[in-house]
Amino acid sequence: MSTARFVEVHVGDVVRLRKPHPCGGTDWTIVRLGADIGLRCDRCQHRILLARSVFERRLKAFLSRAVPEDPSLGGD
Repeated sequence: MSTARFVEVHVGDVVRLRKPHPCGGTDWTIVRLGADIGLRCDRCQHRILLARSVFERRLKAFLSRAVPEDPSLGGD
């Protein structure tokens, strides 16, 4: 039995990773979710994909959180 906890992330969250991007930027916006996390560098707009496990190890802090859509509201 595993007691693993997963970090809850949403598209639009802005995060800071432990290692800087080669352009010098450390802040990233989440643009895709799934088995891989899609990130866009806030400084140079370069896009990368990280495996969720790698992302969780490299995550240092959340700078801003996006408001997740509530599917029960039913956007008409």
